[in-house]
Amino acid sequence: MSLRADLFCRVVDNYGDIGVCWRLARRLAQGPGWRMRLWVDDLRAFARIQPGIDPTAARQRHTGVEIIHWQENAPSPLPVPGDVVIEAFACDPPAEFVDAMRAQAAGPSHDASASPVWINLEYLSAEDWVARFHTLSSQRPDGLVKYFFFPGFTAATGGLLREPGLTAERDALQASREAQNDFLRGLGLDQAALAAHRQGVRVLSLFCYPRAPTDALAHTLRRRSDSTLILVPEGVAPGLDEQAGGALRIARVPFVAQPDFDRLLWCADLNFVRGEDSFVRAAWAARPLVWHIYPQDGSAHLEKLEAWLAHYPAPDTARTLARAWNCAPRNPDATAPGSPQAHRLGQALEAALAEPAWSAWQAAAHAWDAQQATGPDLADKLAIFCAEKLKTR
Repeated sequence: MSLRADLFCRVVDNYGDIGVCWRLARRLAQGPGWRMRLWVDDLRAFARIQPGIDPTAARQRHTGVEIIHWQENAPSPLPVPGDVVIEAFACDPPAEFVDAMRAQAAGPSHDASASPVWINLEYLSAEDWVARFHTLSSQRPDGLVKYFFFPGFTAATGGLLREPGLTAERDALQASREAQNDFLRGLGLDQAALAAHRQGVRVLSLFCYPRAPTDALAHTLRRRSDSTLILVPEGVAPGLDEQAGGALRIARVPFVAQPDFDRLLWCADLNFVRGEDSFVRAAWAARPLVWHIYPQDGSAHLEKLEAWLAHYPAPDTARTLARAWNCAPRNPDATAPGSPQAHRLGQALEAALAEPAWSAWQAAAHAWDAQQATGPDLADKLAIFCAEKLKTR
């Protein structure tokens, strides 16, 4: 079904929110063939991950998607709501737009089913309760109905975003050290870093929140007998460059468009990633990964971590490293080299990189990618769900 859809996105976490929404908008436009309209409140953040986006334009088109700058004052005339309305992460569409949805339901037939299928796309989690709440509806006092759609790691959830052909493209790049080197050269790596990559040193990508124990990570890698090249996006872990030396080389890379971020992850042997979008893309890299979950008060994020680790088939050494990475105290001094926290992280990293644990982790990453890639992805499941709801009206 060629449906019209509105997707609303508020940029709260720098790039994660728009990252997920932009992938979903393109996937629905290019896969099911929906006519997508993406509403975004922060076009400057959008432009950082997608070249060609004009951060000053009220309306524009890119890759077959209409993009509207979501501002305090609704555009005039207000666009007619599409067949499907998706609010990402409970961002609440503008009141004027909800009024228009309500007006559709209050038309000549006074039938609430005439309004769009309203989806609240939730955050990704592996917690058990997600499957129970996936696709449940909520009847609003005004008669409109909202459905909760949860991404997830099991068949009972909404799945994960994954484009057709991704595996073949990834495998081709990972099979060619020369192609990887050409890509990294295009990101501005100097000759010494490129030479290290050609020589086969371990490559680690690092994308983390500010509280990550990055100095302790660098301290451990610097003292190892084998060499490591860390690729770090600009603005992430400021001051980390000063930790280079010994067996550790650090190279800064620019923020890139989403396809190039995928390629960056494919070039790494181990990916430290943060948030939701980068985490899923690291899973598709089929390489070992460490997920930095957004820190929450009361360490509530650690429950989310444990729920994911219960699904991740990696060895215990990898699980221990993930826990150490996510348990950084608020006090930066607590993770400084020589501190107990830094010592625990160092021990966990050494154990995870040692054989046979490292080879087991690599095999688990491949197996997890293959298992998660079976069946329809998030966009396909969402399209099927909405088509069924519209068909039964």
